[in-house]
Order: sequence, then C-alpha cells, then structure tokens
Amino acid sequence: MSPVLLLVDVQRNMLQPPEPVPEAETVSAAIDTLLKRARATGIPVIFVRNNGGEGDPDAPGTPGWELVHEVLPGEHVIDKHSPSAFAGTGLAWLLPPTASVVVAGMQSEWCVRETSLAAVEHGHSVTLVRGAHATYDGDEPAAVISGKVEAELTAAGVRVATPSELF
Repeated sequence: MSPVLLLVDVQRNMLQPPEPVPEAETVSAAIDTLLKRARATGIPVIFVRNNGGEGDPDAPGTPGWELVHEVLPGEHVIDKHSPSAFAGTGLAWLLPPTASVVVAGMQSEWCVRETSLAAVEHGHSVTLVRGAHATYDGDEPAAVISGKVEAELTAAGVRVATPSELF
C-alpha cells in the first residue's frame, strides 16, 4: 500500500497566536517535518480544512481559516463542515483504494479521531503520527486527551508511530 499524508485542520487558528494549542511549536515542527519528507519522497499530500460557522475562528475567509502550509501544485485541499473529512466531501474518491493513510493535525479528539476511524471504515490502513496531533486543554490536560485518543484508535486498528518511523 502506498501512503498518502492527510493533514487534518492544520490551520492558523489552532497553531498560531492568539490561541494556539498547547505544544503548538512542537506539533508544528513535527507536521512540518512530515510534510517535507512526504514531498521529498513523492508521497501524495492532502490538506483537510475545517470550515467553521460565522464568528468561529476558522470561518471561511478569516485568517484563522487559512492553512499553515502552502499547497503545492498536485496537492489537494478538502473543505469539510463536520469532524470526519469523509463526510460530505470527495475524500473517499480522492484516496486510492489501496492507499495507506498517515494522519496528523488538529484536534485529536474531534477531527483527527473521526477522520482516522472513517478511513479505517473505508478499508484503509491508517497510521496516526504521535507528536503531530494535538488539542486544547479541557476537562483534562491536552496531552492526556491526545494520549487517550491514541489508545482508542490503536484499539480500533490504527497504528500509532513517531515521525521518525515514517517515510
């Protein structure tokens, strides 16, 4: 299975001021490394962009909605309106049926989780990149939430790997 890098909601509103996720610098560096490696080795890259509602920090056309990384020719952007990047989008048609999906991005317990589970349901081998996904502090610290998501996804058949284990 040839891999595809799926960058979920790697948008300015969560990784840059005024309110980045905890560990935004570390997560951003890991995502940047993944993206550079994927591009250097010819691995396809698909960006997923959340389209928030009016007044949301990621409402279309606002600075927070913008992707952190430039989209290069041949790369795709999928705009979504729900946590799963497969719901109401053309992502399922864009991914080759035999592609393995490498997932990184925001937010661990929402869009990363739902998109990863949907990819498994579509028959893809899925790898979640440890240290390249994050969320905000909630009832528990962000790192605990992300760790619980990794455990849940592992139980669902998702492989969890570090950036150094990929590409």
